[in-house]
This record gives sequence, C-alpha cells and structure tokens, in this order.
Amino acid sequence: MSYRGKFFIVLVSVAISLYAVFGGLLRNYSPTFAQQPINDAGAQIRIFESVLQHIQNDYVDEPNLEKVRAGALRGLAYGLDPYSSYLTADQVKNFQAKKTSNPVGIGAEFSQVSSYLYVIAVIKDSPAEKAGLKSGDVIEYIENKATRDISLYDARQLLLGEGNSKVNLRVLRAGAKPQTLTVPRGTYKIPEATAKIEDGKIGVIKVYSLEAGEAKDIRNRVQDLTKQGVQKIVLDLRGVAAGDLSEAVEVANLFIKDGNLAQVIGRDNKVLQSFAADSSKHLFDGKVAALIDLGTSGAAEVVAGAILDRQRGEVVGEASFGAGTQQQLFTLRGGDGLLLTTAKWASPSGKTFLSEERASRGVKPSVEVKRPETPEPLDVEDLIDQKEKEEQQPNPQATPVPTPKIVQPKQSFEDLQLKKALEILQDKAQTMKAGE
Repeated sequence: MSYRGKFFIVLVSVAISLYAVFGGLLRNYSPTFAQQPINDAGAQIRIFESVLQHIQNDYVDEPNLEKVRAGALRGLAYGLDPYSSYLTADQVKNFQAKKTSNPVGIGAEFSQVSSYLYVIAVIKDSPAEKAGLKSGDVIEYIENKATRDISLYDARQLLLGEGNSKVNLRVLRAGAKPQTLTVPRGTYKIPEATAKIEDGKIGVIKVYSLEAGEAKDIRNRVQDLTKQGVQKIVLDLRGVAAGDLSEAVEVANLFIKDGNLAQVIGRDNKVLQSFAADSSKHLFDGKVAALIDLGTSGAAEVVAGAILDRQRGEVVGEASFGAGTQQQLFTLRGGDGLLLTTAKWASPSGKTFLSEERASRGVKPSVEVKRPETPEPLDVEDLIDQKEKEEQQPNPQATPVPTPKIVQPKQSFEDLQLKKALEILQDKAQTMKAGE
C-alpha cells in the first residue's frame, strides 16, 4: 500500500477516536474550536492532521503507519461497546470461513467491564465450572496477556484451543485474594432444561441455555407439566447468558398468546424488526413467574422482558447483566475488518438491554430478592485497587509461594429467590415491588 493510501486510511479511521481523547483539551484552549459541533467531521479531521504532523515531524523514530493504523482501529472500536472489534486480515478470513472444526473453549460466557474480561455466566458441568470459575469473576490475565489491553473478541480467541490443552487465568473475585486457575479446554454438553413440581402443583423449569433447539425442549417440559396437572410455572432463567433471539421469542410465545414479544432496534431508535406472538404456538395460560440474576443475559433477557412488559407475571431476583446485540462485519481495503454493533435487542416496549450506564442496563426485576451467598458486586476498579494494595504490602516470605487453587466451599443455602416466586404463585405473600 502506498504512503498516500496509508495516510488516508489512518486519517479517516482515527479522527473520531482522537477527537474523543483530545477534543476536551483543545476546547479549553481554543475559542474557535469551542464553537465546533461535537460531530463535525471536518473539525475531527483537522485535529487528527495536527497530531499526525507531530508524529511525522517530531516522533523520535520513523513511524510505522501500518502499525499506527491497526492500533487506531482497535482504539476506535474499543470506544464503542464490548462487542464491536477490529479484526486482523487473518481473523477476517477465519470469521468468514465459519469453520465447522472450531477449536474448543472452556464453557463460560464473557463480556468486558472497565476494559477487563468479565464472566457473565459459567455453563453447568463445563471445564470452567469444574475448575472453579464463577459468575462475576474478573479475568485479569489469560496466560501472560492482560485482558485490559485486548478486545473481547481477542480474549475469546485466546480462550479457544485444541481439546485437552489448558489455559491459565488470573482471577479477581470480590472477597478473595487474586488467584490463578488452570482451566482445561474441552467439549461439554449444555444440560437440557429440567422440570420438577413443587408444593401446590407449581412447576419449576430450569433453563440452562437458549441456543438453537432449546425452545422445543422447553416446550416439551411445559407439556409434561400440564399433563401432570400443573397450573402455575416458575421459569428459572438465572445464569442463562447464551442463546438466539429466535429461540427466546419461541419461549416467550409459550406463555404469551398475542401482541409483541421483542424488537430489534437500530440507529436513531429505528425498529428494524418486531416479533409478534403466534397464537398457534401459545401453550400455557396459567400464572407465571420468571427468575433472573446478574448471570441472565441476552436471549434470556428477551424472555424476561416480554413477561414483564406484557404483564404476564412477576420477574423475581436481581437485575440482569444487560446484553443482546447484533454485529456486522465491514471489510476494509487492507483485508482487515471492523466487527460493528449495528442493532440491539429490546423488550416489547422498545427498551434495549445494552446500555453504557449500569443503572439502565438489563431487566430490572419486579420483585427484587438478593441471595445471601452472592457478595455485593464490586466495581472492577475496586477489585484492581484491592489487588494493588495487597501487592504493595511487604511480604515476609523469603521464597515464592505457589498460587493456591480457588476452592469452592460446599455450603447449603436456601434458594430465597425461588422461594419468593413460589410464594407469589401460591398467593401466600403480598408482592413487594422493587424499589418500594
């Protein structure tokens, strides 16, 4: 690629990110700049031209513009959301190939919080669960790679590998010292939905995933329960972070006969797609309650949001994580690409689940019940500060001590969230709305 071509790509791709970084500083010192609209592309490019001139004229070495361009694109995607990402040319090829022989993972769903890899949920009986990884953990390092320095896409790729290989994860957890987990990569099977009957002929369906085919399995569980005389159902969506939008709509349709179930929202809050209930797929008319927690994300939020918006039943537990997006790959001239979020999933009312602010993310339960075994969530920054303070303390040990493995204490806790849901369906307790 020519110097002029490199210059142009860098110019266009970095202008916005540099504006975000330097715009506030320049506004303080330039009356002319202060009058420029925030989204004035011309102003952004002029800022970039000034910075680039300094790089070209004043940087100590000859700058590698190819490297600058790649770094700029990474920064540009980083400033959007965890699911948008810059891909190298090789990553683009792999992404487009959609190989059937994908390397295996560890069995957990991730996002990015405060630049660090965050564990939304861990799949039951997966290698990650067996190794001790938990929902809410922060992964500081994957091997020797700091997750704060890479994208969510890159972090996920590092976790993939050959079967029976292992990966070392440096884990930060609220209320515990930083520790290292060695997690084997391997195949695992997501458990099918299970069903049981509690006192008062109330069915409880535990969902583990909403991947393709799971809606049919949940339908079968509902049918089995109704054949046994069940007239009320608790749908347990806690820890369900993986799944498809279409499967979520199918599950919501089992309990909601008509009206909208979900939406896909694009730029300027434009409704790109709306999902209406199909009366022929409706199955259950009895009372319903859904359980959610911080590990509930994506497709499961679609189900909970539909139940809540359509006033089909109570949603009990803790606020969900907040995700559900659609990405499109835009290939660039050099063969690399930009995986860009172009739409968000939303409830029937149009409320999207992904938001920059934690207070407005996810689904808020209509009946809030916190579990005593779950520590109050700490911000990632608090975990990092806690770790740094511990590392600054003098260590009397003369020789290094191996990092102990995280051991999960075997404790028996009463499931207060399920208990509350059962009470609501049994009409034994007056519903206490969240926030009252």
